[in-house]
Amino acid sequence: MAKTTKAAKSANEIKRLWLTYPKKAIQRPAIYELGHKFKVVTNIRQASVTEEVGIVSLELVGERTEIKKAIKWLEGLGIKVEPVEINVIEG
Repeated sequence: MAKTTKAAKSANEIKRLWLTYPKKAIQRPAIYELGHKFKVVTNIRQASVTEEVGIVSLELVGERTEIKKAIKWLEGLGIKVEPVEINVIEG
């Protein structure tokens, strides 16, 4: 029987989030930084940015602990983070 590695035991999760950027954070490349600071894969699903506010639908893939750390970091930047509630079937 093959040994199970630690990486194989910890399954990746997919978390879909709405990010709401305040005016002061719009110019910061936070999603780029997020992908470099944490072991997560980012996928922008939808975005709308004006001079006053930025709204982004972001998908994060990674271990639960990394995703939680990434969300906490975003919130520390003043970006509001909310889960996407509706499951969409993609075909």
